[in-house]
Amino acid sequence: MTEIIIGEGDSFEWALKTFRRKVQRSGILKDLRAKRCYVKPSLARRKKAAAARRRQARGRRERR
Repeated sequence: MTEIIIGEGDSFEWALKTFRRKVQRSGILKDLRAKRCYVKPSLARRKKAAAARRRQARGRRERR
C-alpha cells in the first residue's frame, strides 16, 4: 500500500506529486494494466522474449 504523510505546512499539489511518484516507482499501475485482461501463455512468452531482446539491444547500444 502506497501512502504519504502530510504535514500541516505541506501543500496539496506537493502531496499529489509525491503520491504519483511513489505509485509510479512501485509499479502498481503497470501491474494493474497488465492484469486488466487475460493474456494467453503463448502471447505472454512472446512478449517476455521481445522485452528481453529490447533490453539486450539497449545494452549493446550503451556499451559502444
